[in-house]
Amino acid sequence: MQHMGTSGQTTSVVHSRAAATAMPEADLASNSVISDPVRGSTWVTAQLRRAILGGQYAHGEKLPAERQFAAAFGASRATIRTALVRLESERLVTRRLGSGTYVSFQAHSDSEDFTELTGPLELIDVRLAIEPAMVRLAVLNATARDIERIAMAVERMESSSSDAESFTLWDREFHQLICEATRNPLMVWVYRQINAVRTHTQWNAMKDKILTAARITEYNQQHAAIFDAIRTRDVESAVAMITTHLHSARRQLLGARTDAR
Repeated sequence: MQHMGTSGQTTSVVHSRAAATAMPEADLASNSVISDPVRGSTWVTAQLRRAILGGQYAHGEKLPAERQFAAAFGASRATIRTALVRLESERLVTRRLGSGTYVSFQAHSDSEDFTELTGPLELIDVRLAIEPAMVRLAVLNATARDIERIAMAVERMESSSSDAESFTLWDREFHQLICEATRNPLMVWVYRQINAVRTHTQWNAMKDKILTAARITEYNQQHAAIFDAIRTRDVESAVAMITTHLHSARRQLLGARTDAR
């Protein structure tokens, strides 16, 4: 999920091999500097994560230098460095001292493309199986910085209550940040696959039916409750809240499918 600036539009990274740099789309046309290091690095991380998972950077490819990313994103080199460290913790890149940063993520072949084989309802069922345990680990292992990042995602979701695209982006980031707070690399990898499925065409087709302004407000209230339980280290409440949240999403998904028939 990403920092949307004042436009609230979805932004993506476009890979230019000739220039060896990644440029965001219209939102960053002004290349305004992002002064907040937490929000800025979270947003840059989301942009680069999407580009890597989307295949805009190939496995083993060297990424542009920090200074090139800084110029492209209108951010400081410290912000870019923080984003790259996060991507390395997710096993998406490898940083080699004196050489640069290289893509370590390798996409599945077409025959293994589970993202197009998994429907929205199947995705919710998998999330119901995984996320309560994920949230439990996050409550136990989250650092103060993790809590700060999750709080920022909650803030960005709340500011996107009238923009389904922006909300969706920050919603994915919220859940990914909770996963990262588990401090479990395997869990982070598993949840990255879940988020990859959340970007596919079947979910996008349902999104506009489900994400009304009223429903986004409801989800934001649930997200705030989940965050508060994590922040206060209330394991049982956090698990109950995420379970309720996902069951609610499942019911609304079933309703949207029924209406579409």
